[in-house]
Amino acid sequence: MHTNDTHATEHEENFAEMFEQSYKEPSRLEPGHKVEAPIVKLTPEWALIEVGGKGEGYVDINELKDAEGNLIAREGDRLRAYFLRSEEGEMRFTTRIGSGPAARAQIEDSFKNHIPVEGTISREIKGGFEVSIGAVRAFCPFSLMGARRDEDKAAYVGRALWFEVIEFTGRNVVLSRKNIVEAERRERTAALRETLHEGDRVKGVVTSLQKFGAFVDIGGIEGLLPVSEMAWGRTEKVSDLLSVGQPVEVLLKRLDWDNERISLSLKDVLPNPWDTADQNWPNGSYHTGRVSRLTTFGAFISLGEGVDGLIHISRLGNGEKRIGHPEEVLKVGQEIEVKVESVDTAARKISLVPASISRAEDEHTETLSKYRGQTETGSQAMGSLGETLKKALENKGKL
Repeated sequence: MHTNDTHATEHEENFAEMFEQSYKEPSRLEPGHKVEAPIVKLTPEWALIEVGGKGEGYVDINELKDAEGNLIAREGDRLRAYFLRSEEGEMRFTTRIGSGPAARAQIEDSFKNHIPVEGTISREIKGGFEVSIGAVRAFCPFSLMGARRDEDKAAYVGRALWFEVIEFTGRNVVLSRKNIVEAERRERTAALRETLHEGDRVKGVVTSLQKFGAFVDIGGIEGLLPVSEMAWGRTEKVSDLLSVGQPVEVLLKRLDWDNERISLSLKDVLPNPWDTADQNWPNGSYHTGRVSRLTTFGAFISLGEGVDGLIHISRLGNGEKRIGHPEEVLKVGQEIEVKVESVDTAARKISLVPASISRAEDEHTETLSKYRGQTETGSQAMGSLGETLKKALENKGKL
């Protein structure tokens, strides 16, 4: 019985302490103090939030509207807000970090609790950007902007973006967008993963040009358009075909979600010139092309966009001597007239011969043909004369 009485007494004392604390005079709020409180009432001017035993707080209703002026909060929603000041007995709060006299306290709180802050890039300075968070100036290095090195830095000036506070020491405030950009990219990737499939045609915008290709934004995520997939023909410089900001339609060549790599193709949405090669370059036709490549086995001649034919090394040298390499008689970029000997559209091969050699061969064939015709005519004439003499002798004998 004594033990139960002791427990009862302790319970009563604890309850009395809690009761006394609940009615304790509310402590004074300092600017920048953070609260998480429910909205108890919405008026045309204010959102009233419940601040425990301290009473009700007031948040400007405009902070809870979107860009079009639509209210995006309802009674019962919980807000994270920061105390600004007391006016005429009313506690004023804000949901926006960095405004007013509480700015530095709010930013420090964001630093300690990993809360993103919104800032406006005011100007480009050495090594990064100066960012205004309300009345506070902060610094974000280029390397922590989450942007590519070749992006136009001037285009960022004046933009309002979200940042993480990664350093807060005295007057120095250092920001980063790297994790925020990465999180946004993962969200977009997850959403597009459900809708994109290999072989789909999508529209995008060129965001960057590189020696090996171009990066294209296809709806919040980027894919690589290799130089080999830009055109059916040979592409020497990416900038000859594309420019930053140019809208393009591309085909999703490969989607590797695990490694977060998207390969694109531009040429696969263009007509394939090999589909009509046998019509554009039929057997026996003559064309002027340009030497595009020399190899040990022959010379490739560009006939048109994406279509090269081959002159085999055995067909070079004008028939006078055997050559060791096509470079002995041709050079890259040189124009040359050729004759089509055969076309294989399935294998994408066209066999060519220099027009000069072809014409020489045709002349030789024609001369030989004429000679053979004359020989046969002469033989036939001699045969006719012999038969005539024979008949004449036979007739003389009869006489």
